[in-house]
Amino acid sequence: MADLVIRGAYVVDGTGAPGRTADVAVTDGRISGVGGAPSGRRVLDASGLALAPGFIDMHAHSDLRLLVEPDHEAKVSQGVTTEVLGQDGLSYAPVDDTTLGQTRQAIAGWNGDPPGFAWNWRSVGEYLDRLDQGIAVNACYLVPQGSVRMLAMGWADRPATDAELARQKDLVSTGMREGAVGMSSGLTYAPGMYATTAELVELCRVVAGLGGFYSPHHRSYGAGALEAYAEMIEVSRASGCPLHLAHATMNFRVNAGRAPELLALLDDAIAGGCDITLDTYPYLPGSTTLAALLPSWASAGGPDAILARLRDPAERKRIRHTMEIEGSDGSHGVPIEWETVQISGARDPAVVGRTLAELATTSGRTPFDVYCDRLLADELATTILQLVGDEENVRAIMRHPAHTGGSDGLLAAARPHPRAWGTFPRYLGHYVRELGVLPLEECVAHLTGRPARRLKLTDRGLIRPGHHADLVLFDPATVRDTATFDEPRRRPEGVPYVFVGGVVVIADGRHTGALPGRSLRRTPRGDTR
Repeated sequence: MADLVIRGAYVVDGTGAPGRTADVAVTDGRISGVGGAPSGRRVLDASGLALAPGFIDMHAHSDLRLLVEPDHEAKVSQGVTTEVLGQDGLSYAPVDDTTLGQTRQAIAGWNGDPPGFAWNWRSVGEYLDRLDQGIAVNACYLVPQGSVRMLAMGWADRPATDAELARQKDLVSTGMREGAVGMSSGLTYAPGMYATTAELVELCRVVAGLGGFYSPHHRSYGAGALEAYAEMIEVSRASGCPLHLAHATMNFRVNAGRAPELLALLDDAIAGGCDITLDTYPYLPGSTTLAALLPSWASAGGPDAILARLRDPAERKRIRHTMEIEGSDGSHGVPIEWETVQISGARDPAVVGRTLAELATTSGRTPFDVYCDRLLADELATTILQLVGDEENVRAIMRHPAHTGGSDGLLAAARPHPRAWGTFPRYLGHYVRELGVLPLEECVAHLTGRPARRLKLTDRGLIRPGHHADLVLFDPATVRDTATFDEPRRRPEGVPYVFVGGVVVIADGRHTGALPGRSLRRTPRGDTR
């Protein structure tokens, strides 16, 4: 007898095949049967609901929030059962005592920096062990290339020496052997952005040799975006490393309607033998830290050096020219438009929700001075929304067969981007039901089976006997995101049940308190367990 039978659900199995009404049995945390009329110790009537594999968030910034708030309601309430952490080249492992402090300061805007928190790990393996102490969802980890470079050579804006490159390769290899599924980069974030193409190729050869993939936030999503994508394709081609393009889109006015050019570039590379996937979030604004907009040279030396430059009148003048006239590489090569930069998190709650242009007008200062003074006041921890997206591009890219879903959600700001709480229901409600951009079965495949293949999760991502029972029940007629830019922490509707390893984490729309998630680690074969 099964532990649980989900009776009469419309089963959307994650392959893209047409759905069908069936009973699904769960025993010992795995799917033990699909179809028939099994008996179970517990029977859940799922009439009128769709049953899908649990959603896989391919781009999450929950590295710290999962430990601070392990119930992780923001994601599990959407039906997410697995997240990929270590994104954009910066995270909390591997570190030493010095780089941990620098990292905490550099990405406090992403994740916060809670007082009294126990930072009792330094390696990737130790971080994964910490996750295994109890979290609501499963988590995979990418070795962050910027963190690796920080350990090997600090915040130096120059090519790595042979010894420094060897050190980086050893750190990547160690992180992979301890369970990471690949490597990430943040090539508009210091210090990872200082790496040359050749350096990235050498690191990716290590990743490829250990069965992982490379997930870069590449050098530009604005001016020069296609060239930046082409560089990542060349890294993949030269290294033999599978490529997963993080939050892949074409932003800013210079790229409006240009998604077909990107997709043609990817299709040519795939036809030529490159293994490429990508993820996107279904919204127009982006989100990052205010400090990320700085030119790369202004970030050399780390957080203390950045703050010193912001206090220096001559350096401020140089930074302003780069940002407003030339187009900072930190702002994707586009001269800054202050009306598109809206504060989402700061120490002063009065500035949250306002653009730098608005703050300048009301204070009688220039937007650039508001920018610098805000960074100084928050010690670089300010977070922002960037109002730079293009709807035509968003829709075109999400239709591509290499596409997967990723929230890119920052959870710690006062008013974070609503994608942290709404990405997956928004795909199903807005883009599937309301707009018809994707059929339901195809969209579910993008959010489950396809990312599972990229992660080499050989027994997750599909509704199939023997697979782990990571499952979500949702109502196709009502599922929707309710999080808004004004109220970004609102739970979605139409997702009554979520199971992680057969354990009910969401029941009747409420969190049960269960914490069955764990780290999913790459094995010596390259699969993830």
